[in-house]
Amino acid sequence: MPETTRLRVLAVDDDDAVLRLIEMVLIAAGFDATRTARTAKEAVERAADADVVLLDYNLPDGNGIELLPSLRTIPGQPSVIMITAHGNESIAAAALRLGAEDYLVKDASLAQLLPQVLERVRRIRAVREALAAAERDLVHAERLAAIGQLNVTLHHTINNPLMAASAEAELLLSDAATFTPEQRESLETIRSALKTIQETLQRVSTLRHDKTAEYVEGVSMIDLSRRTQTAQLALGEAVVFLPDEDLARVVSLLLKHAGFSVERVERLESLKASASRLGINLVVLMGTAGDGADAFGGFRPAADRGYTLVALVAGDGSAAREGGADLVVSLPFDPGTFVSELLARMKA
Repeated sequence: MPETTRLRVLAVDDDDAVLRLIEMVLIAAGFDATRTARTAKEAVERAADADVVLLDYNLPDGNGIELLPSLRTIPGQPSVIMITAHGNESIAAAALRLGAEDYLVKDASLAQLLPQVLERVRRIRAVREALAAAERDLVHAERLAAIGQLNVTLHHTINNPLMAASAEAELLLSDAATFTPEQRESLETIRSALKTIQETLQRVSTLRHDKTAEYVEGVSMIDLSRRTQTAQLALGEAVVFLPDEDLARVVSLLLKHAGFSVERVERLESLKASASRLGINLVVLMGTAGDGADAFGGFRPAADRGYTLVALVAGDGSAAREGGADLVVSLPFDPGTFVSELLARMKA
């Protein structure tokens, strides 16, 4: 099933004929039944269960522009496509400024353009979700780095005095006959406590996650009882050279989750050096409209290369294909199909 048809669409219009037209168009395009609303009040009530809201400007109890801020506060923030009458381009522009993803005009082109606009909105949502996942991965990596630094600090400052205290406790217990039962019991308690500290330090030294457990209400601590998951076997080594920071993070995230070891480079010279290394089996870069080496911003892939070359292009990708790209991915970028298309190409 195409990803687009999985979108949950809410059509908001007080004209039954328009609602029937939208439903017919979407059913013909493979969508499930479209939910509908005829008032602004109904739209707000039902928008939480929608991915996309097709919002008419004129409603019995308000207008689409006034409704947009309310829709933007709904958890999950459904994407809004404003639908206006012909000649109301100023309304459409105002809607875009307030956060609408796109707009459509109620004319003969509506039936043709609606599926195309929904596909574009789906891709925008997919990129947004992938970027949010990349941000979570970045926070996760930073937390793990902080845990590693804390681990070094603990071992440096605690391990030596801990070993000394443990040795002293053992020496005292070896001569326990000179102590009273209460003193021996106290020494055993000290030895047990020191052993617990030592075991905790050992668990911290092997910690490779940042999952927490609730200690008391409202207070969490790192869960030392949770086992570290085994890392996924790598599919190979990838080099990513993309000037757009958000796009580079999303692509790197998808490749890492698929099982690639990813190296991001920021300069053309670094790309050339990394791509020439033995073991690199994937290079992802931005394609241009130029010819030859200019098709990849000055990078020229070797004829006998051992890697798959993927070019992300805005517009026509013929230059990138002629320049030697094994896979050309059109922008706006589609995270939902990127990895599957890439793996299929690499297996071909």
